[in-house]
Amino acid sequence: MPSVIKSVSFDAADALALARFWAAVFGSDVDKDSTADKAFVEAAGWGGPNIWLTRVPEPKTAKNRMHFDLRAPGAVTAEVSRLEKLDATVVRSDPRLTAMQDPEGNEFCVEPGPAQ
Repeated sequence: MPSVIKSVSFDAADALALARFWAAVFGSDVDKDSTADKAFVEAAGWGGPNIWLTRVPEPKTAKNRMHFDLRAPGAVTAEVSRLEKLDATVVRSDPRLTAMQDPEGNEFCVEPGPAQ
């Protein structure tokens, strides 16, 4: 039997603040025992990986070697706008995808969904 992804882990300056961002992105909740040192976001719906966040003393210094590719549920422009209201920023955009950063500078992409 092959392995499955149980969780994805991120280093963070403030684990709780970053957990709140990703919980809002995914329509999920931050675990009630989460703190600025360690936080947990359970995947919305069954089957998705959970997110663990751990405070580390050093800042992010380079491009991520792994990142999320999000599929917009509707128009990409609407999803990008929603994510910007959650404090994500656009890095670059083209017809295939929009590259963004979360509040701590971690890169992720937003791609068109199946309806597009």
